[in-house]
Amino acid sequence: MMTMTPRLRKFALTAHVTSSVGWLGAVAGFLALSIAGLTSDNAQIVRAAYLGMQLSAWFVIVPLSLASPLTGLVMSLGTTWGLFRHYWVLMKLLITVFATILLLVHMQPIGHLARVVAETTLSKGELGGLRIQLVADAGAAVLALLVATILSVYKPRGMTPYGWRKHHEERTASQP
Repeated sequence: MMTMTPRLRKFALTAHVTSSVGWLGAVAGFLALSIAGLTSDNAQIVRAAYLGMQLSAWFVIVPLSLASPLTGLVMSLGTTWGLFRHYWVLMKLLITVFATILLLVHMQPIGHLARVVAETTLSKGELGGLRIQLVADAGAAVLALLVATILSVYKPRGMTPYGWRKHHEERTASQP
């Protein structure tokens, strides 16, 4: 395991917290836009919501969704937490990787809705299933990212078998 200097660790931690919480906030904004797009009777609001969703997804959410696990990987490999030592670190990694993959898969429907509203006016029920799906997906993403944030703050106890083995090896090596 590489140990970071305190200055580098603070920089990496700042980058990780910023990208992770930024991702959560951007997805919450996306959720608000998807609800507005689904429920508004005003065609201009619907158009603006779906066009704004596409822009925010590509230029804010996708970059943050890639930065968060990358900076988390740097933090886990450069600190005593490790990548495979604690269950909470593994859970955060799985949540963020899974959420990023799902986001990238769902960029196609987001783009489809943006293209539709750029060319025509959506009626209230038109593409209703897709519009509801975007609300549900964004809500699920907010929930998943909140769970990852909670894991970061509370750091529940529980070492993996690998973590216990490494812990035991370090204690044995430090004894005279």
